[in-house]
Amino acid sequence: MTDDTRTPGIHHVTCIASDPQQNLDFWVETLGLRLVKRSINQDDPSTYHFFFADAEGNPGTSMTFFPWGEQTGQGKVGSGQVSRTAFRVPQGSLDYWEDRFDDYGVDYDDRVERFGETVLPFRDPDGLPVELVEVDIPEDDPTVPWTEFVPEDAAIRGFHSVTLWLVDPEPTEGLLRRMGFEEVGTEEAEGDTPGDQRTRFAAPGSVGKYVDVLPTVQSGRQGRGTVHHVAFQTPTDADQEAIRKVARSEGLNPTTQIDRHWFRSVYFREHGGILFELATNGPGYDSDEPLDELGGRLVLPGKFEDRREQIEANLPDVTIPRAETAEADD
Repeated sequence: MTDDTRTPGIHHVTCIASDPQQNLDFWVETLGLRLVKRSINQDDPSTYHFFFADAEGNPGTSMTFFPWGEQTGQGKVGSGQVSRTAFRVPQGSLDYWEDRFDDYGVDYDDRVERFGETVLPFRDPDGLPVELVEVDIPEDDPTVPWTEFVPEDAAIRGFHSVTLWLVDPEPTEGLLRRMGFEEVGTEEAEGDTPGDQRTRFAAPGSVGKYVDVLPTVQSGRQGRGTVHHVAFQTPTDADQEAIRKVARSEGLNPTTQIDRHWFRSVYFREHGGILFELATNGPGYDSDEPLDELGGRLVLPGKFEDRREQIEANLPDVTIPRAETAEADD
């Protein structure tokens, strides 16, 4: 595989939540991400699919959720899962975030140092493990901060990394290398599974470039507060097909390309059982809504538009947090 077909890094991460309003309130108001798409789970149109990202919904910035309702069982992070999702924040902003978490009652842990960077672990209302990592944001950074609730000097600037928990990391590490990641270091896994080695792999992109791998035999189960899948950028169809062929050559079983309206996707379970997605960078979240109106309405892709009345009747009403409303309530 040539450098032209290496993944630049993470495209998006999709997780399972319970209550949709609670999910919106936390990820928009508390964390300050923009709701760039309000849609449905295309495999289960009775459920919302929310996309939270930077101001323009750039690749490498979108955390997405299936809020399956209060009846959704509590998940447990374990082997064969993405155990942590980390976001970049500007250097020096963790004091702001700890104060904000205190104000909003967010459950967070003490800071840890990892590969020379300072990390603030916390959990969303469903118990999803998330982290903020302080980094230097370059002037030409491709992300655009959303500042309706959080100031620019503290705003989340896309993904930093995901952490994979695996019983046997070696086959997955080999796959990551063939996808274009390079091993950049190992260290003791402080704040995760103490005593084990955390191995870091880096893609050539600037956002969402890291994947950390840890061995663990701890069992897990899917449910609210867990990651459903992680998607990697394959900017073009040719890039995607090249990595799809890599997956097939590894003895894995990737799907054919599936049109997800805002990107085109291929899915497969890697050697340890984690669901990987390969996602193109286009057409993008602004392909069916003006940039300044992203997330403002329920978007039903393709064939689902003809079923709008039925779909809307089955979805709970939600209110998108707005800064002016939050200020009026204070």
